[in-house]
Amino acid sequence: MGGDSAAPGGAGQAVPGSWAVDLRGRLEELLDGYREALLASLDGLTEEEARLRLVPSRTTLLGLLKHVTFVEAVWFGQAVTGRPLRELGVASTPDRSFTLHASDTIASVQAAYRARCAESRAALAVLPLDARVSGRGDRDVWALVLQVLRELAQHAGHADILREQVLARRDS
Repeated sequence: MGGDSAAPGGAGQAVPGSWAVDLRGRLEELLDGYREALLASLDGLTEEEARLRLVPSRTTLLGLLKHVTFVEAVWFGQAVTGRPLRELGVASTPDRSFTLHASDTIASVQAAYRARCAESRAALAVLPLDARVSGRGDRDVWALVLQVLRELAQHAGHADILREQVLARRDS
């Protein structure tokens, strides 16, 4: 299977690839890949296109980026440090995290997300994957990473579909 060497010898006979040798590095690579995909979902769009509501919920491309900023703050901010969400500068609930204000622009929301990601990286850098944190109940750091990966992957998929819809409107 290419250079990944997940199971070249058959089922159950995995040959260690770089992802298995450096699990933390692979997890960070995946996080950063989804982060970049979400940031890039706004590339080349107008402010109006970034705010288009194409589904019944409040989900927009710009709102998705605000929401994943919230996700990072909850799991890599509050869960690690115990700091309240208000102190972390994000909405108080997942639903409110999609709310767009008049002052929100593509540039400002992208900058806030980049800053939050830098804070997430710094918070995680000092913790081994098997460390326990208790800011949102006792959890292992690896569990937080998997939670955020799941959410970022899900929302990157949403962003792909919304962006496709936005771009299709240009051709109509």
